[in-house]
Amino acid sequence: MERLILMRHGKAERHAQTGGDFERALADSGRADAAVMGRMLAGLGLKPDLMLTSSARRTRETAEQVAASFPKARVELSRDLYHADPEEIVQALEDEGDGAATVMVVGHNPGMHELALRLAVQGGASPIQTNKLRSRFPTSTVVVFSWGGGGPPVLEHLFYAHENGGAGGE
Repeated sequence: MERLILMRHGKAERHAQTGGDFERALADSGRADAAVMGRMLAGLGLKPDLMLTSSARRTRETAEQVAASFPKARVELSRDLYHADPEEIVQALEDEGDGAATVMVVGHNPGMHELALRLAVQGGASPIQTNKLRSRFPTSTVVVFSWGGGGPPVLEHLFYAHENGGAGGE
């Protein structure tokens, strides 16, 4: 893997009609933000070969909106990514990410935020980047890391939906 893109799902409804957290759908603003972020990534040439996605409804719907900008990306759903901690996300990458140059993970907080922060610190991100990342990781946030020559991850981009034409979330 040469590049890793981490994305928190878009803004979701507060309660699912079924009452379960797993089935919460995206709000209209979450759907729009996910599409904006997909187009923005594609415009920058940051196209995943593989999208590993939590199988919860809000992450599936986020991945659908994003994948519209990446018709060649393979989408893999995983129940293991539902509220996964950083170690479980890394395990999913090791299990499923072989052979893909760019992998995108669509998942949930706090695991996504914690993993992004760990990778940024591990890779020696600047204090400005680290503080910005530490301060918030709202819905539809995207973080991009690259690996070169077997070295540590390098934080390339931190994108918030509200800074890229979206409404942004919590």
